[in-house]
Amino acid sequence: MAAKPKLTPVPVAPPADVAEAPRPAKKSRLLLMVLVTLVIGASLGGGAWYVFGRAPVEAKADGKADAHAEKKPPPAPTFATLEPFTVNLLEENGDHYLQIGIVYQVADAKTVDTMKLYMPVLRNRILLALSSKRPSELAPLEGKQKLVAELVIAARQSLPGEAAERGIQGAFLSAFVIQ
Repeated sequence: MAAKPKLTPVPVAPPADVAEAPRPAKKSRLLLMVLVTLVIGASLGGGAWYVFGRAPVEAKADGKADAHAEKKPPPAPTFATLEPFTVNLLEENGDHYLQIGIVYQVADAKTVDTMKLYMPVLRNRILLALSSKRPSELAPLEGKQKLVAELVIAARQSLPGEAAERGIQGAFLSAFVIQ
C-alpha cells in the first residue's frame, strides 16, 4: 500500500483589500481622540463666553455700569440760527466790514424761545463785540476761535438765569466774510 502523503498547511495571504482595512481598535482610538478634542474645544469656548460674555452682566448686578447695555441714542441737537450780521470793523489800512452768520447750539427748544424773547439784547451784544474787532485779529484761525468763544459768552450774558451755561452749549460760524 502506498503511503499517503502528509498534508501540511500552507499559509495563505489574505486578499489585498482585507489587509489594508484598519483594525477596529484603531478606529475607536481615532474616534475617541476626535471626541476629546471637541469636548476640550467646547469647554474652552464656553469658559471664554462665561468669563468675557457674562462679566458685564454680573457687574450690572453689583450696581456698576454695563458696557454692553442698550445705550439710548443721544438726543438730537437743537440749533438757533440768527439772521446774518454785517458790521464795520475797526479801521486798519482802509475800511473793512464783516459779514457773519452765527448758529448757536442750545440745550432745548425752551432755550430757543428764551433767545427769541431776548433777541434785541443778544443782537446788541453781538454787534458791539463784532464792531470792536480789527481785520487782522479775525483773519487767523485763532482769531476766529476766540471770536466764537466771545459769541458764546455774549449769548449767555444776554439770557436770564442762575446757571452759568443758561442753555447755550456752543456757537458755530455759518458764514464769515471780511472785505
